[in-house]
Order: sequence, then structure tokens, then C-alpha cells
Amino acid sequence: MKKEFSFTLEKTKGKMRAGTMVTPHGVVKTPIFMPVGTAASVKALDSADVAGAQAQIILGNTYHLYLRPGMETMQKMGGLHSFMGWNKPILTDSGGFQVLSLGNAIAHKQGTAGNSSVKISDDGVEFRSHLDGAKHTFTPEISIEIQRQIGSDIMMTFDEALPDSKPHKYAANSLEKTHRWATACYNYWEEKNRCTVYDTYQSLFGIIQGGLFEDLRIASAKHITSLDFDGIAVGGETVGYDLEGTTNVMQWIEPLLPADKPRYAMGMGMNPIDMVEGVKMGFDMFDCVAPTRLARNGSLYVGELAVTDGVPEFVSEFPKGRLSIGAAKYKTDMQPIQAGCDCATCKSGYTRGYLRHLYKSRELSYFRLASVHNIRFMIRLTEQLRSFILE
Repeated sequence: MKKEFSFTLEKTKGKMRAGTMVTPHGVVKTPIFMPVGTAASVKALDSADVAGAQAQIILGNTYHLYLRPGMETMQKMGGLHSFMGWNKPILTDSGGFQVLSLGNAIAHKQGTAGNSSVKISDDGVEFRSHLDGAKHTFTPEISIEIQRQIGSDIMMTFDEALPDSKPHKYAANSLEKTHRWATACYNYWEEKNRCTVYDTYQSLFGIIQGGLFEDLRIASAKHITSLDFDGIAVGGETVGYDLEGTTNVMQWIEPLLPADKPRYAMGMGMNPIDMVEGVKMGFDMFDCVAPTRLARNGSLYVGELAVTDGVPEFVSEFPKGRLSIGAAKYKTDMQPIQAGCDCATCKSGYTRGYLRHLYKSRELSYFRLASVHNIRFMIRLTEQLRSFILE
């Protein structure tokens, strides 16, 4: 199988990086924000909407797609690209985070102590479906095989998504499992000739874990970079939810990361400022469900990239860069969400007053119009950061 993946680092400015990633389904210019299409759909949007927001790559979720529509349907439909009518690159997660987080949610709902619906062993994770309670098992090999059947351009290794609250001893044991699983994923990937079941090249990214422990993060960075993965990801509860913690982690491991491979901050992209700071740390790729989730709940991004003394910063008149469209003061506001915004919603002339009406009326069109804005906002922000680096 010919390798159809490459990453070229075009320019750096401090730790900030601009690069080009080539995959079987197209080119991705970094830094980049990747919309999340959990169940073969970016919520409230169709594939044309996502393309219109100028998304270069999207995410699919291994856990959800495995349960529904299932791999038999996925293969009969020709893989995820064909299934959802998306002809650009797709990245899939390993399913590990959903297995553990949804298991915790089920246990909480049942009022049971701990996570009774998930059993972690040295070999993998046994869990119950959130759909019907049926029992399933994910091992490193099963996770990779599911992603092969999905047909994504980029796969992730199976790992244990480590909560920050766990003590060092637990974190060390968890990291040992994650490293064994990463090696098992790598070996299975090699055994299957690094390709999907549709005979296209499929890259694999390793994931650095270790919580908020410097020694564990450094050990993980050394192990993951010792294997010939196509890219390097940084995972764990901290990334995407704790900007200070993420900064510390990246300071510990950044010198150990190969310059010629893309760096993915998993789940980072809830707030515009997080992504700006992430680029300044040296990350290339970002994703988060937050932009569409916040849009559905009335929070719309407003703000811009500014440069002060040669340093990019995100500035906004609103806390966290979010306008709350449900506020009464927008009832007759004739402005677009943000002046000068090039998203389809703002360019079409939809006003804050009208969007507030749709939101208060729970009209379905609101979800689409708001999600289009937030997705385009985050993608445009990475475009602006790229331009700044390449200046």
C-alpha cells in the first residue's frame, strides 16, 4: 500500500506552526479546527453546510457509529465518506473516551456507586451500550478494525481517557495500559498494511496521556514518539477543559515532539481563546463538540483575532467570546451576529433580533443558522492564525 499521508511544516513563529497535511481524501492546511460529526452528522447541519463553512476535515465517533448504524451497514454503504456524502478527510476517535464517559453517565443515572457498566482490564474495556444495555468489548485491535471499516483517513489509538482527579499510582497503572494498547494498535495497523477495508491508506495517530503528572507525561511522550505514528495527539481530561493545565502539559512535552508530525489537541476548541492559546503552545489540530452545542443553547461566538506586540490574542466584548442570543436586549437588534462575519448566516442578512425570535420559538431553523455561524467562526479563526504565522 502506497503511503498517501504526509505533513509538511511550512513555517514557524515562536512555537506556532503552519503546515500542510495530505490525506487520501484531500489536503488540510494547519492550524485547523475540525467540526465533530459524532453520528455521521455535525449536529443540525448537512454535509453541504459543513463544506460551506469551509471545513477541511471532520470527526466521526467510533463508539457511536459502531452501535448505530453498525459496521455491517457501514460497509454496505461504502464507508463513512460515502454514507454521509462527505468527500473530504475524516478523522475518527478510538471510542475509548465515550466508553468510559457514557459508562459513568449510565452508572450515575442508575444511582450505583462507581462505574458499574464499564470494566477495564489489561486487554481492553467491557461496557454496556447506552442504547439498549447490550454488552460489548473494545480491545485495541477491535477499535482499529472498526475504524478500518468506517474508512477514516486518520485513526486514533485506543487509550484510557484519564481523569485529572486520579492519584499518581492509578495514573501510572493507567498509562502502562495505554502504552500497551498503543503498541497493540500500531502492530495491528501494520498487520493490516495501514489501509482501510476499502483499500485506501489510513494513518494512525498515537495519544500521549499521563494526567497532570510531569513525569508521566514525559514518559508517555517518549513512548508514543518511539513508534512510527503519522501524527501525535495529546489527550486526557485536562486538554480542552483546563487551559492552565494544558499549558503546563505542553511545556513539559513539546521539546520531545517531532517537528515533522502534526500535533493534535484532543477536545480543545470550546472557547476561541483556547484555540489561540493552543496554537501558541505548538498545536496544529483542534476539535470540540462545543461550537454546535453552545449554538443550540443560545451562545454565539463574537470576537476577533488581534495582534499586540507581535503576539496574537483573542478579543471580545463578551465573556468567553459568547453572545447570549436569548437576552431581551436583542429583541429588535438589526445587526448580524457579528459585523463582517463571512458565515452564510451573517452574509444572508439574518439579524440578532430574528435569531432571538427563532431561538425563543424553538424553531428548527435556529439550530442550523446558529451552528453554521459558530462552526465557521472557529474555522475562520484558525485561518487567521495560519495567515499570521505565514506573514
